[in-house]
Amino acid sequence: MTVSAIELGATLYMPCTRGDLAAALARAAASGLRSAVLCVEDSVHARDVPAALDNLAAVLPVLGAIPLAVFVRPRSAGMLEHILHLDGIGHAAGFVIPKAHADSLPAYLALPLHEGHRLMPTLETREVCDGHEMRRLRDQLLGQQERILALRIGGNDLLQILGARRSATRTVYDGPLGPLIGTLVATFAPWGFELTAPVMENFANPALLAAEVERDLDHGLCAKTAIHPSQVPVIHAALAVPMAQLAEAQAILGEDSPAVFNSAGVMCEPATHARWARRVMARAEAFGTTGAELKIA
Repeated sequence: MTVSAIELGATLYMPCTRGDLAAALARAAASGLRSAVLCVEDSVHARDVPAALDNLAAVLPVLGAIPLAVFVRPRSAGMLEHILHLDGIGHAAGFVIPKAHADSLPAYLALPLHEGHRLMPTLETREVCDGHEMRRLRDQLLGQQERILALRIGGNDLLQILGARRSATRTVYDGPLGPLIGTLVATFAPWGFELTAPVMENFANPALLAAEVERDLDHGLCAKTAIHPSQVPVIHAALAVPMAQLAEAQAILGEDSPAVFNSAGVMCEPATHARWARRVMARAEAFGTTGAELKIA
């Protein structure tokens, strides 16, 4: 199954130490999940790697029967090379590259990936804090842009580097990662890359999660990592587009739209708002709408 970056929605991470991966993926897909990551990296203890790889090998052949975009997260380029030879790997949508930076990425890009495999490099190392290093990475990715589905922001790893942990009562934007996320968007989005938002490890506060997704969208992020199934419907509901916003997007993209017009006291200008409007339209198609319609003046 293939999806666009915006259609990823809540991407649920599952450690490959689970022995019921196929059943868990089927249940999640039936409940509305669109994308998942089978992880053999940080969520798997080193001693459990052989068993995790066995579980992964067992589930790959049946992925084609599950309506879900499933990605695999290896520990290293060497492990990915091994995984690429497993039976059924063609059913995987692609791979999440852990701890991606300009010096680690070439080893992954040199591997014999299948034609349909898409990559999602994860930005989660200290190089993320160095603008020069992120520009080096961007230049490498530009040469492979058709294969890059999105860049994932690894919030917990970045906080570990900073010696911090996010608050259980505030959004990620109210801590040290807020400015860093904005910088990453400014570094990659103007060059056509999509970025996804980091996980909220507190899965007992759906209201806070919904508020954080709203701020993810304000920052131009397109999807969000989830670590618990209960987070998936909350994220998808928060990704739904308010009807008023959809009406603005439709008016901005209209063939007969004026160069500048008023929408409930807010200026709309197709020359500067068209990219935003197209993203809103894509979100509405993927996750639906909420609220009442707005009449554009």
